[in-house]
Amino acid sequence: MSGSITAAAAAETQTGARAGARINADFNTFLALLTTQLRNQDPTNAMDAQQMTAQLVQFASVEQQLAVNQNLERLITLQQGSQLVSAAPLTGRVVEVESEYLALQSGQAVMRLPPATTGATAARVDILDRTGRVLRSEEVVLSAATQDWRWDGRDASGRQLADGAYQARLSAGGAALPFTVVGRATGAERVEGDVRLKLGTVAVNFDRLRGVVE
Repeated sequence: MSGSITAAAAAETQTGARAGARINADFNTFLALLTTQLRNQDPTNAMDAQQMTAQLVQFASVEQQLAVNQNLERLITLQQGSQLVSAAPLTGRVVEVESEYLALQSGQAVMRLPPATTGATAARVDILDRTGRVLRSEEVVLSAATQDWRWDGRDASGRQLADGAYQARLSAGGAALPFTVVGRATGAERVEGDVRLKLGTVAVNFDRLRGVVE
């Protein structure tokens, strides 16, 4: 798995290089246009000093902007590559993440409950399918510290459900409560510029990682 993540990081570097090549091509096009303008100007009506100065200022401005764009591309590429490499050692580890989906893995899923707040010592957990239908509900007691609620992957009728991602809700008195999800990291991927950590079929942005449990 670490090999595939390293390969993904290398792909990020190649993508940044291609973006830099496009920027350089735009810069060269601008230079060619300016050179052609100077070469083909009317000798009897040559560009005056003010026009030349304006062109050079514009040229310098474009050059500076292209350099800034290149540096930003490099920083983004390095950051994404670093996140992918950082995710490699997490594969196979049990982690805590922010997600509204429980990761049912080998018939088990874990929701980490928040500490009890004033007036809210009991809460209800709802597990839903992809259509929003409630599969199972259970009353839980909140304590002074965080605690784990473990789901055995069974619905209200006792039927064992397939491993996968299941939407979860935690509420008390009709108000939603925050929670985190604990599960085993199975890999990392890049989707539309974001690096995501995978817990089976549950994928969360890398910045939603809250800790390594074991």
